[in-house]
Amino acid sequence: MIVLGVESSCDETGLALYDTGRGLLAHALHSQVAMHEEYGGVVPELASRDHIRRAIPLLQETLKRADVAPADIDAIAYTQGPGLAGALLVGSSIACSLGLALDKPVLGVHHLEGHLLSPLLASDPPEFPFVALLVSGGHTQLMRVDGVGQYELLGETLDDAAGEAFDKSAKLLGLGYPGGPAISRLAEFGDPAAYKLPRPMLHSKDLNFSFSGLKTAVLTVVKNQGAANVCEQDKANIARGFVDAIVDVLVAKCVAALKQTGLKRLVIAGGVGANSQLRAALNAAAEKKRFRVYYPELEFCTDNGAMIAFAGAMRLSINPQAARRDYAFNVRPRWPLDELKIV
Repeated sequence: MIVLGVESSCDETGLALYDTGRGLLAHALHSQVAMHEEYGGVVPELASRDHIRRAIPLLQETLKRADVAPADIDAIAYTQGPGLAGALLVGSSIACSLGLALDKPVLGVHHLEGHLLSPLLASDPPEFPFVALLVSGGHTQLMRVDGVGQYELLGETLDDAAGEAFDKSAKLLGLGYPGGPAISRLAEFGDPAAYKLPRPMLHSKDLNFSFSGLKTAVLTVVKNQGAANVCEQDKANIARGFVDAIVDVLVAKCVAALKQTGLKRLVIAGGVGANSQLRAALNAAAEKKRFRVYYPELEFCTDNGAMIAFAGAMRLSINPQAARRDYAFNVRPRWPLDELKIV
C-alpha cells in the first residue's frame, strides 16, 4: 500500500510517499524560515499563502523521485491538526481535492502522532511499549505509548513549551528567529558556572513541566546587565545557563517517567529532539540508568510529510476502513493527542 502524506500545520510544507512493503519512497520539504525571519516569528497568513504555492511542485518532485504515478497511490494522509487553522486548511483541501480527482481514500492524521511515530522510520526503530517525550515549539508532553492509537498522557507543560522557551530566550539575547538552534550553538561557547538559572518543577514529584519562569529568569539577567551592555561572551554564558537548565529538567522528567512506568525504552520526538545538548545528556543518562533512547533521523525532527505518510499507513494497516471517500474536510487547530484511539 502506497500512502501520500501532506504536512502543512505551520511553516513547513512537506510531501512524502510511504510504501508499507518497501518503506519510505521519497519526500520533499520546503521550510518558510527565511520568509518569517524578518518578522521574528511565524506570520499565519503568509504561511498559508506559501503552502498554496509550494504544495503541488513538491508533490510533483516527490512523485518523480519515487518513480510513482499518481494512479499508483492507494491513499492520501494529511495533517488535520493541531496547528495553524489557515495552514491546516491548505493541506487538507489539497489532500481531499487530490483524493477526489484520483478517486483515492483520504485520512486526517494527528500532527503529534506523526512526530511520535517518526522514530519508527529509523533503521533501528523502537518496539512498543515505550515512553515518549514530545518536545517541540508548541508542545512538551510525556506519553506512554503501547501501540498506534494507544497513548496515555503522563505529564505536560503548564505554560510555555520547551521550544517556546528556546525561541523567546534567544530573542531576549538578540539571536533572532528561529531561536532554538541559535541559542544551542551559542551555548557551546558559554561557561556553565557563570549563571545557575532555575530548574522549574524539577522536584515537583510529578511529570509536568513549566518553562515560563526560566524564560523570565533570562529576562531578569539581561535587564540587570543592561541589554546594550551584554557582551558576546556573556550572551554565551547566559545561553549555556539556559540550555543546561532546560536539559536538566527534560532529562530528569524522562528518567522519572521510565521509573514510574517500569519501561526501558524512551523515544524523543519533535524539533527540540535535534538539540545536541539534550541528546548528549539523555545518552549519558541512558548509559547510567540502563535504558535505551531512540531519536528520529535529524531530517525528520522538524515537521515533514514522511511522518504523516507513515502515521497514515500505520493506521490504515490496522483498519483499512479508516480512510474515507466523501472528501468533505475540517481541521482541528486544537486536538489533544490522548483523545486519539485506534480507528
